[in-house]
This record gives sequence, C-alpha cells and structure tokens, in this order.
Amino acid sequence: MSKIGKKPVVVSDQAQVSLDKDRALIKGPRGEVVVAIPDGIKVSLEDNQLLVSCWRHDKKTRSCFGTTRSLLDNAVVGVTVGWQKELEVVGTGYKVSLQSGKLIFTLGFSHPVEKKTPENLEVSVEGNKITIKGADRQKVGLFAAQIRKISPPDVYKGKGIRYSDEEIKLKPGKIAKAAGAVV
Repeated sequence: MSKIGKKPVVVSDQAQVSLDKDRALIKGPRGEVVVAIPDGIKVSLEDNQLLVSCWRHDKKTRSCFGTTRSLLDNAVVGVTVGWQKELEVVGTGYKVSLQSGKLIFTLGFSHPVEKKTPENLEVSVEGNKITIKGADRQKVGLFAAQIRKISPPDVYKGKGIRYSDEEIKLKPGKIAKAAGAVV
C-alpha cells in the first residue's frame, strides 16, 4: 500500500466536496475541479477529511491509489488557494503582450506568434513576465509548458522563454573550446 495514499486530505471550510462513484467534484472560491476516481478505489468524506481506500488489490489499482489521493489534495488546494506559474521572456528584442485574450510573442521569427489563453485560467503580463493562475494544477502546468515550448531557452546565449525559477547553465561556444585546446 502507498504511504501517501493512506494520508487523509484535509478539506477546508471554503471547499465543498460532492462524491460520486467515479468522480469527485470540489468547489471553492477559485473555481471547481473534477477528479476522476479509478475503479477499485473508494473515496469517503468524514470529519472534513477525504479518505482514500483501495478495495481491489491488483497492480493497476494499487498504482492509482497514491495518485488519486494526490490529485484530490491538489484539487482542494487549487480551489482554496490556487496554483500559479511564472515565465520570463529573455532576449534582445523579445517581447510579449496580452491583447483580447491572446498572448502575442515577438521572438525573432518572421511573424508574431499568437497563443490563445484558456478561459478557466487567469493570465497576466508585466513587462516580459507572464503569470498564469488557476484552480486546476494540471491545466496551469500544461499551459505554461505549451508557452515554454514556443521558444525554449537557448543553451549558448540563454535567450528564450523559461520558468522564473529555472536556471540555465550556459555552454561555452566553439571559440572557447578552440582556445582551451591550444593552451
């Protein structure tokens, strides 16, 4: 059995939970999140705690046991506090702007790149920093990864789109290698 799966998920007073056989709906001030409950796993609400139990003990069910508990915990945190990712656009001439629900990137391509923002996420732009907020952790992370994929950080110059806490270790160029070989 999973050690994480055995831990109870504490539900705050701001969150409301409704359980069905195959899904859990969690509502709060930041929005609502639906978590699918796999077959063989039971979720119960007792004393403002979600308890996850495994009534079938095959390999697939046991592997989903801790994951289901973590998804429920992420949903409760998301509807009460929210999830946030920050990205930076780094490079000379690289810009980003938000216009009528679209992120418009100027990244040195022959055309500006447009990315439509999902309706259930809050996206804001200050200078060259993009902030993504939402209740569903998976959707926030997925949208941030899609933005980063437009122009990942270059390992030689360091320019591109990166997470704000991401560290890029720059590689030496050809000239540095050639100078190192001569010495």
